[in-house]
Amino acid sequence: MSAAPHPAETHTVEFFFDPICPWCWMTSRWVTEVAEARGLEVAWHPISLRIINEASEPSPYTEGLLNGHRAGRVIEAARRAHGEAVVARLYTEFGTRIHPGRRDDFDAIIAEGLAALSLDPALAEAADDEQYDAQLRSTTEHALEIAGPDVGVPIISVDGVSFFGPVVTPAPTGEQALRLWDGIVMAASVPGFYELKRGRTAGPQF
Repeated sequence: MSAAPHPAETHTVEFFFDPICPWCWMTSRWVTEVAEARGLEVAWHPISLRIINEASEPSPYTEGLLNGHRAGRVIEAARRAHGEAVVARLYTEFGTRIHPGRRDDFDAIIAEGLAALSLDPALAEAADDEQYDAQLRSTTEHALEIAGPDVGVPIISVDGVSFFGPVVTPAPTGEQALRLWDGIVMAASVPGFYELKRGRTAGPQF
């Protein structure tokens, strides 16, 4: 049975992301593909892996987590200035440069992302402004509350049912993307369903 010819769906979908995570980026491209095919509206929310891991010892990932947090601050500042619609667009601009672009010059990435959307370049100052941390923390805590402890990103919520993942590479497209969506939503809707996992044998394929 084909999964493709669905009418526009009316699910309430939320996607919680940290711009630094390559696996989250892969999943976001899949969700974007599904949203376009199915007529879904997705509410995108920046959260912070730095906040999630703040009790952990310093690691090789510490600098990356800080840069993801800085990018999240800028996205939050843009959301306050321009509304919810700018969130996904700015995430796409940042993520395209960070992940398939394989760049780590974050000040330039932030400046270029803002310029690509004709946003005020002064929004880049939010990267080092702690006033945005309270909202990032609140959204991060909410995401962990609805998805459960001991998870990272991505976190997806569909009609109030929330889960971590899926972790997938490369991002599925076309019919395969829709089949995965239908299966994930169905599995997550089953009360008491918590985990389905296999060991990864490949890295992110952008």
